[in-house]
Amino acid sequence: QVQLVESGGGLVQAGGSLRLSCAASGRTFSSVAMGWFRQAPGKEREFVAAITWNGGSIGYADSVKGRFTISRDNAKNTLYLQMNSLKPEDTAVYYCAADLTNNGNYNYRKNLAAYNPWGQGTQVTVST
Repeated sequence: QVQLVESGGGLVQAGGSLRLSCAASGRTFSSVAMGWFRQAPGKEREFVAAITWNGGSIGYADSVKGRFTISRDNAKNTLYLQMNSLKPEDTAVYYCAADLTNNGNYNYRKNLAAYNPWGQGTQVTVST
């Protein structure tokens, strides 16, 4: 099984940057696809970015494309989300999640239902 712990959230001014990390335990991290999702107050949880097990395929939501970068370091069992040019509408709790059934494949999935387990989330607040 994989357990996930996010860190790196905080308060930042619009236009600023943050780097989120997701530390994973368990030996399966390096072979499965991973994703970042977010949930703003009063809204449903939504897809942000995903990456396949070897980083060969990466995808982003249109709202973050060109500003956010997902990456992973399998040697460190860690997933990252570099967030630049942050906007107030990026304010949300950010979650990382593992797609354990996507093992060694070359495509990522955007569907939240495909991901389990999830981390506890880290708050990102972007002020004007």
